[in-house]
Amino acid sequence: MNSGLTTDLRVLVLAGGLSYERDVSLKSGRRVLDALRSAGIEAEQRDADVSLLPAVQADPPDAVVIALHGATGEDGSLRGVLDLCDVPYVGCDARTARLAWDKPSAKAVLREAGIPTPDWVALPHDRFSELGAVAVLDRIAERLGLPLMVKPAQGGSGLGAAVVRDATALPAAMVGCFAYDSTALVERYVAGMDVAVSVIDLGEGPQALPAVEIVPRNGVYDYAARYTAGLTTWHAPARLDDTVAAKVAETAIAAHTALGLRDLSRVDLIVDPQGQPHVLEVNVSPGMTETSLLPLAVQAAGLDFGKLLATLVGRAAHRGG
Repeated sequence: MNSGLTTDLRVLVLAGGLSYERDVSLKSGRRVLDALRSAGIEAEQRDADVSLLPAVQADPPDAVVIALHGATGEDGSLRGVLDLCDVPYVGCDARTARLAWDKPSAKAVLREAGIPTPDWVALPHDRFSELGAVAVLDRIAERLGLPLMVKPAQGGSGLGAAVVRDATALPAAMVGCFAYDSTALVERYVAGMDVAVSVIDLGEGPQALPAVEIVPRNGVYDYAARYTAGLTTWHAPARLDDTVAAKVAETAIAAHTALGLRDLSRVDLIVDPQGQPHVLEVNVSPGMTETSLLPLAVQAAGLDFGKLLATLVGRAAHRGG
C-alpha cells in the first residue's frame, strides 16, 4: 500500500448491495467517487458482490469508503470481513457498527450515558404473536402513551416506519414494520423539530457540523419524503437559536462518543418545544446523495466535500487494516 501523500492513495468506494436501499447506495457511491476524484484521489467504485474479496486480496486498496446502506453497510459484517483482509476503511469498526445498527441496543447505551432518548419497547414478531397482539398493543399504548413511533429495530431510510396517533392504527403499523424486520421498535413520539447532526473527526476529536432541519410536507420523514423531490424542505443550518444549537451539537457528539464511533456519523434528533434534544438513532453510514443530510451539513459548514473525504481516507489508510 502507498504511504505517501494523501493524493497518492488508491481508494475503493463500495456501493450497491442487496438491501432495500440499493438505489440510494449507488447514488451515494457515485457522489463519493466524484468528490474524491475532484480532490485528486484515485478512486473506483465496486459493488459488494462475489468479485469483491478476490479483487481486494489480489490488489488491496489503500482505504475503502463504505457507501452501502442497510444491513450490508451498517451491521458490521462487511467491516469484519475487511478487517480479516487487513484492508482499512473509513468509519467505525465492526463491533460499534453492530451496536449502532441495532436501535434498541444503541438506545440502551445512550440512556445509560444519560443522553435523552424517547422511552421505548422492542418487540420481536414471535413474542408479539405468542403473547397475543391485542393485549400487547393495549399495554404498549397504555404504558408509552399516544402518539407512538413504530419502526424496524434494524434498518434505515424510514422504511417500515409510521407515526401512530390512534390506537386502532397500531396493528397495521406493526404489520408494516414487520415487513422489513423481525423486531419492531415502538417508542414514545416526541413532537418538535426534526434535525440531523453530522459528526466528523478530522484528527482533532469529534466535531459537530451545523444541524440540518428537516421539514417533510406530510409531517413524517419516511422513505418517500427523503428521496422524492418536493416532499421535504431542508434548512442548513437549522433554524435554532444559538443556545439550543449548541446543546444539539453537544448531544450529538455525546451520542457519537458513547457508542464508540469514529471518523463520521449522523445523529438524528428531535428538538422539543422546550429546546431539549432527544436522540432517535445514530447512522454509521450516512447517505451521500445530493439531498442527503451529511453533504448538506458539509456545505453549510463551508467545507469542501472532496477534501473532507480525502482527509478521512488518509486517516483510515494511516490507521491501517
